[in-house]
Amino acid sequence: MSEVETSIHPTAIIDPSASIGPGTSVGPYSIIGPHVVLGENNKIGPHVVIEGRTYIGDGNTVYQFASIGAAPQDLKYRGEPSELRIGSGNIVRENVTLQPGTAGGGMLTSIADHNLFMANTHVGHDSHVGSRCVIANGAALAGHVTVEDGVIIGGLSGIHQFVKLGRVAMIGAGAMVAQDIPPYCMAQGDRASIQGLNRVGLERNGGTREDLGVLREVYRLIFTPSGPEAKAKVFKDRVAQARDLVGTNERGLQFVSFIEASQRGIAPHHRGVSAGE
Repeated sequence: MSEVETSIHPTAIIDPSASIGPGTSVGPYSIIGPHVVLGENNKIGPHVVIEGRTYIGDGNTVYQFASIGAAPQDLKYRGEPSELRIGSGNIVRENVTLQPGTAGGGMLTSIADHNLFMANTHVGHDSHVGSRCVIANGAALAGHVTVEDGVIIGGLSGIHQFVKLGRVAMIGAGAMVAQDIPPYCMAQGDRASIQGLNRVGLERNGGTREDLGVLREVYRLIFTPSGPEAKAKVFKDRVAQARDLVGTNERGLQFVSFIEASQRGIAPHHRGVSAGE
């Protein structure tokens, strides 16, 4: 580790086998354990602990008292050499806990790029977080959770293990999410129900008026069918009809494919809110 290339505070404890990339700084009293790999231009604040087989990309910022790579909170964990892999451009605020995988979940927890983990958030073992997500203060992902790109999770929310959150979904503060939330949807409550489409999120992520129109039609067909014939169809038949309806629209296909692939089941629709609101 060259003093020119890196900035290590003299009170920091760095294991000799750790790899610290050029331009990375490590603040006072932080601890970097063996097997840790830090890329370039990361900013590690004071009193941060990074341990385990943790791999961190470039340009991340980690604030004080974060715990990254510590053994997962799973009683079945037996010290297996599982990993935590974090991409680039992430912001990890105070008291955040990010934990590696287990033998029962693929041995890997992964976090992609440009996410914001606000203070006191938790990402449990074998979870997978995409890019450009915002996880607000005190929200927690249990083990085996999948969060696709562009998801916003409100403060103090809890995401049950094995739940999947589709891309650009928005979870209201305090929600307890026990079933999958499809892409571009909003959900809130205990147990969380789907409230409508996340129109603003769709627009911010490049969605067009055509995309919104297709998603509205599909949403109404699946969750708020009108007329005796539509209401008489079972859920899976409405989903099959929706696949025919979307044609080649990419976002419509993402929506329908997510529902078709759900193993845990889709959260119920809140009947008081119409699609698209």
